[in-house]
Amino acid sequence: MATVYESKLEFAEESVFSLKNKVLKLDTYDQVKPYIEQLSNKKDLQKIDLSGNTISPEVTKHLAKEFLNHKNSLRELNLQDIYTSRDKNEIPASLKEFFAAILQLPHLQVLNLSDNAFGQDTIEVLEDFISKCKYVEHFIMSNNGLGPLSGSRVGKALFKMAKLREIAKEKDADVRSLKTFWCGRNRLESGSAEFMALGLRSNKHLEDVRLYQDGIRPNGIARLIHHGLSYLHDLQVLDLDDNTFTVAGSIALADALSSWPELKVLNVNDCLLKAKGSIKLLEKLAEISDKSKLQQIKLQYNELDSDSLKLLVGLLPSMVRIPDLELNGNVFEEDSEYIDKLNSIFTIKGSGSLDELDDLEEPDSEEEESSSEDENESEKEEDDEQRKEVEARLISLEEQLAGTHI
Repeated sequence: MATVYESKLEFAEESVFSLKNKVLKLDTYDQVKPYIEQLSNKKDLQKIDLSGNTISPEVTKHLAKEFLNHKNSLRELNLQDIYTSRDKNEIPASLKEFFAAILQLPHLQVLNLSDNAFGQDTIEVLEDFISKCKYVEHFIMSNNGLGPLSGSRVGKALFKMAKLREIAKEKDADVRSLKTFWCGRNRLESGSAEFMALGLRSNKHLEDVRLYQDGIRPNGIARLIHHGLSYLHDLQVLDLDDNTFTVAGSIALADALSSWPELKVLNVNDCLLKAKGSIKLLEKLAEISDKSKLQQIKLQYNELDSDSLKLLVGLLPSMVRIPDLELNGNVFEEDSEYIDKLNSIFTIKGSGSLDELDDLEEPDSEEEESSSEDENESEKEEDDEQRKEVEARLISLEEQLAGTHI
């Protein structure tokens, strides 16, 4: 499934060059020459979309030169899905050419690198680029097959990026804070959680973070939130869909809610919050409901039960805006009195909605007992001593990275 990113930037048709989904196999200069000529003839070019084609390192050199010819106007670059059929040597070679040019684009706001098979083979080039990237505000990098080792190095590179921008802003007015970071479907797992936490919290003006479908387990989620996401006080969108929370992760999320006064969208669909974890989260939301700006709360497939529905009925009326709810796949009956009450609240307030409840689990159905030891362990909340140990490691890593950063 292709990554879907909808940019908020708007462009006149004549300021866009697009080869989107042309399925071109561009191996040589002769093959790309007609498009190079089109690029050369463009005036005030603001967006280039090369997605859905396959590009060789040789062709990359010529395209990268054209990027630089439009360095004073280019604001968005889509390099999504451009390496189908390319081997492990071609991809880093191509990226090296692209990245050298991209680092020189002072007005570039959006960069989309999703749906390219980076894996382990490109991490040297990728890490170096992220560390030196001063201008991009919206960095979209989902479904790249990174894994926990490369994910850890991306986290460290994000830290270096943040420090570079702090220094560069003093002399370069074009340097901007990172506002959006997507790294979903990348198998980050818990092994990269501490490094990713460090990278995220260093970019303190982030507004949109999406780490969906990354295979992060409860302890990793708790550390990611406690030591990273909770520092992002400008956060507006948080998508952690299809990771595993259980109670430990749910408590961490609940504890962090008050740290995000601007939060509008919370997606924890299919995160196994469990009944207890859902209650913990909603109890915290109830405490700040009159201040919360949430517009969407996504809670599908979390073993949420009628006790959580009751909490929702109690807290929604006091919210600034009645949010849209996603509750399908949980453990309650469609004709529950609380569902009727929720719909009544939506009608009376004139806002808010409920998704289609067509896959609910019967409240009395027997659940399979897990015999996994790590599943039992995942229920335990990280204690204060463990948090202090993690924080000490991160501070030490900060000092180490700051000392080696150029």
